[in-house]
Amino acid sequence: MEQMTLSPSRSTPEVRFDPEANVLAIRGQSYPENAFAFYEPLLKWVDLYLLQLNSDSRVEIELQLPYINTTSTKCFVMLLEKLDQAHLAGKKIEVLWYYDEENESELECAEDFKEDLSLPFHILPKAAQ
Repeated sequence: MEQMTLSPSRSTPEVRFDPEANVLAIRGQSYPENAFAFYEPLLKWVDLYLLQLNSDSRVEIELQLPYINTTSTKCFVMLLEKLDQAHLAGKKIEVLWYYDEENESELECAEDFKEDLSLPFHILPKAAQ
């Protein structure tokens, strides 16, 4: 399976999905004009990745989102629900959400996402990265 790599822009995050290393990383601001258009290819990639994922593999989801708008939040809920379902089906998936300790809203956002999920979800200060 091919890597998915997107360079960051003013309104979209950097995306580095590496299926060989089993690390899916999204870092940066997320407020694209059309969030569904931006995230749809990522969601499709994740669907295919999860289908081919070996049950012994450990997957790390690395997130760092200083700002995320409402539409992007909906897309992230969809992404995290896919990962949570895979976790419930026995896949070894762990979320590492890095936040800036001086950005309280970033921490609150991570806590809100974590609330409804059963997969391991760690909220860590950026210095821990």
